[in-house]
Amino acid sequence: MSPNLLGIRIAHRAMRADARRVALLMEELAAGRQQADLARLRAIAEFATRLCAGIHHHHRAEDDALWPVLVRSAGPEVDLDSLTEDHEALDPLLEEITEVAARLESDLGAPALLAKSCASLADLLDEHIEEEERLLFPVILRYVSERDWREVENAARKGGDLRFDLPRMAQYADQDELAELRRAAGPVLLLLLRLLNRGHLRRERLIFGHV
Repeated sequence: MSPNLLGIRIAHRAMRADARRVALLMEELAAGRQQADLARLRAIAEFATRLCAGIHHHHRAEDDALWPVLVRSAGPEVDLDSLTEDHEALDPLLEEITEVAARLESDLGAPALLAKSCASLADLLDEHIEEEERLLFPVILRYVSERDWREVENAARKGGDLRFDLPRMAQYADQDELAELRRAAGPVLLLLLRLLNRGHLRRERLIFGHV
């Protein structure tokens, strides 16, 4: 069997969408078209910080686990230079967003700065992920064994933020994808989603004003 890339596809979709959502929300706040009390600002800051941590964890897992598997399995069929350069460009931007988010409650200029940084992040993720999926997914499906792919996925899960990531995966999966995830993960996934989804929906309402 070929590797199942559904998990990474949804993870990519969630990162891209949430980076863009935060950028647009901060533009609204900076322009005065929306308002935010202290609770909302704190929730936005936490969301942005956890999003950045998750993106950093994802690309480090690719560097440390996926890249070696690709080199071993596909050899000259894969060129990782440009994608690695993108990863190196991500880290300063993620650090900048995290630093600005920490000042969101106290710095009146922080919303505009965060809007700009998150827009840059969203643009970089769009370009990087589209290139990664175009270049690497066919290589993974052709050369990487199912066993090696499971090891990559296991490495990516270690150190991740399950409470933050899992409800977002469900949010960005369509019904057919959710059904496939449930078949693969079994009743444990349903239980975890029930436990985590209530807090996720509260956060969505507080930050973005809807569910």
